[in-house]
Amino acid sequence: MYRVFALLMLFAMTSFAADPTPKAFPYEYDQHDFDNGLRLITVPTSYPNLVSLYIVVQAGSRNEVEPGRSGFAHLFEHMMFRGTKRFPPEKWEATMQKIGADTNAYTTDDHTAYHATFSAEDLETVLDLEADRFQNLEYQESVFRTEALAVLGEYNKNSAAPTSKLFEVLRNTAFDRHTYKHTTMGFLEDIKNMPNLYDYSLQFFDRYYRPEYTTIIVAGDVQPPQVRELVGKYWAGWKRGNYRAEIPAESAPASPRDGKVPWATPTLPWVVVSYRGPAYSDAEKDYAAMDVIAYLGFAESSDLYQKLVIQEQRVDTLYGMNAARIDPYLVVAGSRVKNAADIAYIREAVLNTFSQFKDQLVPATRLEAVKSHLRYDFALRMDNSEAIAASLARAVALRRTPETINRLYEVYGAVTPADVRDVARKYFTEGGRTIVTLQTEQAQ
Repeated sequence: MYRVFALLMLFAMTSFAADPTPKAFPYEYDQHDFDNGLRLITVPTSYPNLVSLYIVVQAGSRNEVEPGRSGFAHLFEHMMFRGTKRFPPEKWEATMQKIGADTNAYTTDDHTAYHATFSAEDLETVLDLEADRFQNLEYQESVFRTEALAVLGEYNKNSAAPTSKLFEVLRNTAFDRHTYKHTTMGFLEDIKNMPNLYDYSLQFFDRYYRPEYTTIIVAGDVQPPQVRELVGKYWAGWKRGNYRAEIPAESAPASPRDGKVPWATPTLPWVVVSYRGPAYSDAEKDYAAMDVIAYLGFAESSDLYQKLVIQEQRVDTLYGMNAARIDPYLVVAGSRVKNAADIAYIREAVLNTFSQFKDQLVPATRLEAVKSHLRYDFALRMDNSEAIAASLARAVALRRTPETINRLYEVYGAVTPADVRDVARKYFTEGGRTIVTLQTEQAQ
């Protein structure tokens, strides 16, 4: 009921606008750049008393360009909680707990984000604490080694899940040069050696934790002048850096690739079919059209889902994914198979679904329904200040402005059945295909 109410409110906010097509991101926002390169985006919302703060650093595993140095973007998700002289970790944590702040962080291929939600009256306190650790993080080698070993433990824990290992092998198989070859956790051999790289960790922090790589998002019960003054007070003196990573370009795919993941314990088999896909774009149609294909081909409403999951019941999980990445990535169809004897059958069914988009035009009515679904599904998710800030964090990591959301959905609106077919023909080539299967060793 609340989600329906949120959508009705969205329509109410935009129905009297001069533009007959409301913006996908309907909130007014203030965007301000400080002299040091730091960007501030403030979004006043109608949700009282609470504020959500996201600090987005445009450094993820994509930036780990030196051989043997993968995993450091994720490591700093840990290290950033190790404190400063002014606010040691215990004091930082106690202060956040005292004001009731909900804090966390995450790392992706393209960015790292630190976030907190708290009472509006505590905005200055949180901005002060966060500015201090971003500008004055300090840790001893012994602390660094402890956190590096904790990352190894996290890797081992994640690797116990079949899907984690599956995607690690998929990326390593699909890419040769680009840093998307490794996951955000990094290569295992690099993680094992990480405790020995204390000096490099200082260099990584010095390179990327700089204002020109950072965007602060404040959404909630705030006004832009107030937020701008507070951010200027605590962050404007942060010194700009001068490092730019040279991300290695991936070579054009030349031949299909296959990978196998033998699994030691009993588990249902997985089949993942992928193709090299387009980079995120809010101007060209390739990314938006590929998103439509992922939904049309493999979502719960798709013909293939109805066939394999509902009718034949050969698969208990089927999904399509076209992740937004700065550089060209992968479009993926994953399926968990109930019987290992059906692996080849499922593989061919997924391949045929991809191929159909090259040969057949999607019905215009179906295409329009999918575009509407994607648009309003996005709108329904923004039903509180934290969700609004989280959505913006993913957007600004790609183009550093909320306006990319509106531009992207304009591109969605312009996608035609012919565009979908042309994108399928461009990307669904034999040379660009990578297939990885996972199954228990005794079942192979």
